[in-house]
Amino acid sequence: MFNFSDKFFNKIEKKTNVGKDTILELARKLQQNDLKNEATLREVIQELGALTGKEVPKEKENKIIEAVVNDKVPKDIDKFF
Repeated sequence: MFNFSDKFFNKIEKKTNVGKDTILELARKLQQNDLKNEATLREVIQELGALTGKEVPKEKENKIIEAVVNDKVPKDIDKFF
């Protein structure tokens, strides 16, 4: 289902303290839902904020949702790290 290396997950865990299993569970949740659905996106953003212990301000949340809905998210996820 997912073809990411352990190196990729280690980078994420090091930066966020969120483990591989949690990341994969969130990815499955996203895969099973409509990524253009604002309610789903808000739920996932809030869940990620809680997992990482970081508050996501409403303004930033709105920008993230706008980027996802309008397909303005980079396709190469390695560029995030």
